[in-house]
Amino acid sequence: MTVFAYGVAGWLLLLGAFGIAVSRDIVRSVVCLSVAQSGTYVLLIAVGYQKGAAAPVFGSTNPPSRDVVDPVVQALTLTDVVVSATVTALLLALAIQVAKTQGTTDPDELSSLKG
Repeated sequence: MTVFAYGVAGWLLLLGAFGIAVSRDIVRSVVCLSVAQSGTYVLLIAVGYQKGAAAPVFGSTNPPSRDVVDPVVQALTLTDVVVSATVTALLLALAIQVAKTQGTTDPDELSSLKG
């Protein structure tokens, strides 16, 4: 199961990177970046997966009698989701502003950004 999850994570990362490389539009690049970031969610969950482990919720102060999933990995995944949503929203807002001022979202046609 975990080998499959690692494969899916790598495939999503490569798919997103390929989309960014061949994209001719800023909005499409942002979407491809979001796809690549979703590969990190799968990777983090695959790293923290333990077969047969329970949720890391304890009802008492006694240590659990069986294995539990690492809660740090789950917290990192949740943080990754929040950061990804924020970055995507910021980049889409910037793409809207570029489209308003320049009239296009094609990077090759943005004259004021050439340097």
